[in-house]
Amino acid sequence: MTQEGDLASSLPEQQKHGVCCVSVLTCLLLACSYVGSLYVWRSHLPRDHPTVIKRRFTSVLIVSGLSPVFVWAWREFTGITTGPSFLALMGIRFEGIIPAIILPLLLTMVLFLGPLMQLAMDCPWTFMDGIRVALDPWFWSLCVSDMRWLRNQVVAPLTEELVFRACMLPMLVPCAGLSTAIFTCPLFFGVAHFHHIIELLRFRQGTLSGIFLSAVFQFSYTAVFGAYTAFIFIRTGHLVGPVLCHSFCNYMGFPAISAALDHPHRVSVLSCYMLGVLLFLLFLFPFTDPTYYGLPTPVCTLTTSPSPLCLS
Repeated sequence: MTQEGDLASSLPEQQKHGVCCVSVLTCLLLACSYVGSLYVWRSHLPRDHPTVIKRRFTSVLIVSGLSPVFVWAWREFTGITTGPSFLALMGIRFEGIIPAIILPLLLTMVLFLGPLMQLAMDCPWTFMDGIRVALDPWFWSLCVSDMRWLRNQVVAPLTEELVFRACMLPMLVPCAGLSTAIFTCPLFFGVAHFHHIIELLRFRQGTLSGIFLSAVFQFSYTAVFGAYTAFIFIRTGHLVGPVLCHSFCNYMGFPAISAALDHPHRVSVLSCYMLGVLLFLLFLFPFTDPTYYGLPTPVCTLTTSPSPLCLS
């Protein structure tokens, strides 16, 4: 593992503290810029209105496109040098790209074995019907023309993973370490989703207590998910895996456990839920083995302290 990637660990304690303050403040500024870009447009329309979605696409894509500038400015200001290229550090590279596309997504689908089985049992289509629809260009043209589908499956996963994982993790790892960064980075991601409270209050969608509980639940869920994709990003060194997992999870939503408990085939469905979790825990490290993606992964070069996260 290279030594030039982690200058922060060799700095005097006071100077290292300054580097960490700059890292946290830069991440906070980046998170605020991302969320703030959603509200630069004045509108009385709800967030799911196509006009609102199109306008937010414009502003959030601009902020996301400029997000690497925050990383560059952080690197210049702190003086931390990096061994891998700037793009590789943010998970944009070709080495190990095929496993990075397949394995993290497959791992996430294993975790969702219960919901997928539940979906298959309740779906009126046959397996061949599903294949025909998936291969139908007309189906995909309808999806692409749907602003909500584009937001949930393409723009949100891509921009959020770029900003909250690919840009923030390289800034947090040198001063916080790999393990701490995995659980610190999602806090910015979770807090960023609190802006939904504004919309719920604005359009009076529920009681105050209900909105608050919904926000707390969403923060918890997004923080846990953010830690998972941060783990994938560090272990694989690729951005594509977290993006695909994010898109898949947006499609699936939070598992409908209450519906599973009332399902006519409850035993089979719940068994798949438990089996999925067990298989996920079993395959978590093997499916993200860094040897599949090129050792050491770029983010791992930012720390000189050996970590199990960077080892096969």
